[in-house]
Amino acid sequence: MRALSIPALTERLSVALQRAAETTSDYELLPGMRGADTSPLRPAGVLAAFRPAAVPGGAELILTMRSSALRHHPGQIALPGGKVDAEDADEVAAALREAHEEIALPPDCVRVLGRLPTHETVTRFRVTPVLAVITREFNPRPEPGEVAEIFAVPLEHVAAVDRYRIEDRNWLGGRRGYRVLPFGPYYIWGATARMLHALAQRLD
Repeated sequence: MRALSIPALTERLSVALQRAAETTSDYELLPGMRGADTSPLRPAGVLAAFRPAAVPGGAELILTMRSSALRHHPGQIALPGGKVDAEDADEVAAALREAHEEIALPPDCVRVLGRLPTHETVTRFRVTPVLAVITREFNPRPEPGEVAEIFAVPLEHVAAVDRYRIEDRNWLGGRRGYRVLPFGPYYIWGATARMLHALAQRLD
């Protein structure tokens, strides 16, 4: 297997930005369970950053396992990122800042390609996935208070729509449906799997 060049990886991912797509939501598979909470959605940004690698598809996506001590989505697999803070210009700035804090990814290593459609979570966030390419090597280091582990998933796995499936579990007195993307020992599910599924649908 050969790693894609930066220009080839950029071209492959840019396809996703050129195709129309709608916003997504945790509630897509939760009919009648939106509830009475009408508080404003809090803006957040996450970084879907790929880097060239000698793996299927020629590139890989950086993901994290969140700390079990976190308030929101403890122990879940996630894209680096978080809520937009007062000092952030926008969701892109928040995603880059959080990726630097969470996995020690310097912003000057990242080429931002654009934004994917937003995703609404049951925890009242409006998440903007920021699609990007990592242009040079860096030394990933997990931030102990937020990240339990850093790992990578091949582009071919992320882009294979047929590898995503729907599962369900009991939640708030009913059955909650959600998407999953299993990868080895990692159980990628919920909002992260849904955002990656939306990306996979737009890739060649």
